[in-house]
Amino acid sequence: QVQLVESGGGLVQAGGSLRLSCRTSPDIFSSAAMGWYRQAPGKQRDLVAVITVSGTTNYADSVKGRFTISRDNAANTVYLQMNSLKPEDTSLYYCNARRGAISYWGKGALVTVSS
Repeated sequence: QVQLVESGGGLVQAGGSLRLSCRTSPDIFSSAAMGWYRQAPGKQRDLVAVITVSGTTNYADSVKGRFTISRDNAANTVYLQMNSLKPEDTSLYYCNARRGAISYWGKGALVTVSS
């Protein structure tokens, strides 16, 4: 069973920073594009950032310049560094691993930004 283990969520004041981590198995990590999505209550799940196996990144417009996605191939871990956080960033953040048409999801990490 594929597992994506997220950590690093929490409560932070506006303007602060948090770093999310997501670790998975070497077999999955070595061949998957890794991404972060977020879903607020009553809203759809949206892409935040994605990084391919080769290191190409893509970001949602709303987080460009504030969030950075990176991957540590030795640790089979993808990170999301979130700076200058805003109350509207409050959401449940999900780690995603995608290989072709198959996606795997973590259970989510809650990020709450207070104003």
